[in-house]
Amino acid sequence: MSLQTTLRGTGVALVTPFDAAGSIDFNALERVIDFVIDGGVQYVVTLGTTGETPTLSKEEKKDIAVFTFEKVNSRVPVVVGAGGNNTAEVIKEMAYLPCDKAAAILSASPYYNKPSQEGLFQHYKAIAANTPAPILLYNVPGRTGRNLEAKTTLRLAHDVANIAGIKEASGDMAQCMQILRDKPENFLVVSGDDALVLPQVACGMEGVISVAANSFPKQFTSMVNACLNGDFANAKKLNDQLIEGYELLFAENNPAGVKAAMQILGLIENEVRLPVVPLSEGLYEKMKDYVGRLS
Repeated sequence: MSLQTTLRGTGVALVTPFDAAGSIDFNALERVIDFVIDGGVQYVVTLGTTGETPTLSKEEKKDIAVFTFEKVNSRVPVVVGAGGNNTAEVIKEMAYLPCDKAAAILSASPYYNKPSQEGLFQHYKAIAANTPAPILLYNVPGRTGRNLEAKTTLRLAHDVANIAGIKEASGDMAQCMQILRDKPENFLVVSGDDALVLPQVACGMEGVISVAANSFPKQFTSMVNACLNGDFANAKKLNDQLIEGYELLFAENNPAGVKAAMQILGLIENEVRLPVVPLSEGLYEKMKDYVGRLS
């Protein structure tokens, strides 16, 4: 079955709940999984960067992935995150994690070392040659420091087996439209920008991997579904209610914003791992007011 069928719509990049001692709160993670699935998401992403993977140990990552598969229990597909700036270690991580059960592997492009476009191509080519599941490229230059250019994405899409799609979070609409115009027919393109989903679906994207769907799954998935059904008038009404939420979620740091919202909703503790810190008091109060008005 094509990823365009299994991963069409709203995916959610799950947060990793922590308790006051800084340990993973698996009871809270189960609540979050049930909350987003009941809220209508089409699939979940475990070990995305919203899950604070840079601060998780190897063992914690595996425990989270195994737990997520168990608690999702085939209700929706599961995508596993495995990316980084050490190509050989990414390949080892894919073998260590339960990626063979995944609908796809979401792999963020290398950060900090800023490889050339040829370096990015060779990185993904090597990963794709060693993957147990289809690879979704993840382009987020605001975090990685290097844009995966449209020409490189399209080269990977056309020339490399097992490269099945992309989460495109450059925010560059011209780049997005070029990919959508020239991609292979069965290549999945989803948004990585909650605030741009409406126009990006209008241009041809097939959904989103979302942060906001952790805290506002019902409202957000309703908006995305309306977009995918071509009902952009209703989608705009729903999106207008969410614009303030997008701004609050990302005003200081992700996932500090979404974790604050989820704590207000009673799902998790408001705990993050350094170097991320919780929302400032003033922004937290604004989030509390917004969550109360939205729900």
